[in-house]
Amino acid sequence: MERTFNETSFISDIVTKFPKASDLFKSYRIDFCCGGNRPLIDVANERNLSVEEVITNLNTLYHETKLLNKTEIDWKSASYNELIDHIVNKHHRYLNEELPQLSPYVTKVLRVHGAGQPHLAQIHKLFYQLKTELEQHIIKEETEDFPLILAFEQDPTDEKYTKLLKVVEDLESEHSHAGDIMKELREITNDFTPPQGACGTYRLVYQRLEALESDLFQHIHLENNILFPRAVAQA
Repeated sequence: MERTFNETSFISDIVTKFPKASDLFKSYRIDFCCGGNRPLIDVANERNLSVEEVITNLNTLYHETKLLNKTEIDWKSASYNELIDHIVNKHHRYLNEELPQLSPYVTKVLRVHGAGQPHLAQIHKLFYQLKTELEQHIIKEETEDFPLILAFEQDPTDEKYTKLLKVVEDLESEHSHAGDIMKELREITNDFTPPQGACGTYRLVYQRLEALESDLFQHIHLENNILFPRAVAQA
């Protein structure tokens, strides 16, 4: 496997290029925020970590994430199963990992900087509202709504069609609300631009919120513009 990061890569540069690396560094108790302006080898040696292990895990995570983000399907010929599997394995998986991992950073930034910057309390509130809504949304999709779409494909009865129309209407409304929260977050953060001199964690939160927005909009597009119209049009 080609190595994107090596022992001379600076911690701060790694997290800037690959924000998800912050989760790996956190598990190793590597300070990527205040102590990030140092090469990986120095930090690993200081913490008595195996440099080789850290570099291997870091590059593996990077390439797995990159591969996941490159997955493409020919939507015109894809079956419902393929489309739903893609949404679940790529976008739902991303949210299931990212929402809980980003949470402590959002809270930490509020705790450290909130007194002088009241907009951080609003970011905190909106993020946790979005997190709750999306977690409930994807559980409902996987346990109730997607199985209904697949059942309708196999046996398109009038009763299932009536249910399907209601499900699609509810899901699109939930998507619209999540999109509105995300737009509000973009506005409050000045297009995810951290203030001058912001610390590493502050910058990381803005960077990951922007990545969350990007993935969420792709996710909603696949459902609203491809999966749902196809399911409804089948009747």
